[in-house]
Amino acid sequence: MPRVSDDRLAARRREILDGARHCFAEHGYDGATVKRLEEATGMSRGAIFHHFRDKEALFLALAREDAERMADVAAQEGLVQVMRDMLARPKDFDWLGTRLEIVRKIRSDPAFAEAWASHTADLEAVTLARLERKREDGSLRKDVDTEVLVTYLDVVLDGLISRLATGQSTDDLHAVLDLVEDSVRVADR
Repeated sequence: MPRVSDDRLAARRREILDGARHCFAEHGYDGATVKRLEEATGMSRGAIFHHFRDKEALFLALAREDAERMADVAAQEGLVQVMRDMLARPKDFDWLGTRLEIVRKIRSDPAFAEAWASHTADLEAVTLARLERKREDGSLRKDVDTEVLVTYLDVVLDGLISRLATGQSTDDLHAVLDLVEDSVRVADR
């Protein structure tokens, strides 16, 4: 029996993640049944769960990817830029509806809440580090603790995600993000 190459295994894993992302976004966590995951990925249950222990492990792998991607942008350009990217390219953020499912699972499943917390810690850490750098270069206000600013930006991010995921108007959100940026900067800049 021929062995499957590492490249092919990585490609299959990527196909599963891409299909599962769409399935979770469309149907939510509970609605993403194994049958729907099979249809969305074009792979059998055995192929899917060869790569991922279970549905939760698959969901968390997607969450990890999203958190890492957001952390990369946040580290370079700031969390507000992540939000601007969401507005500019909503198709790249089809997982937003899944974020609502994450909140529900966090409230009802302590093990999931613990796993999710470890994934979001990276985004918070890079946001905090970037804000500290901005504070050092004099462009970030100093009258509010940096940790409070991280929480503030995270709350704004959650609100933006809820608004986008529920299909509400985004007409005024660019102006809202301008206001958010202005609120954390030093007034004279």
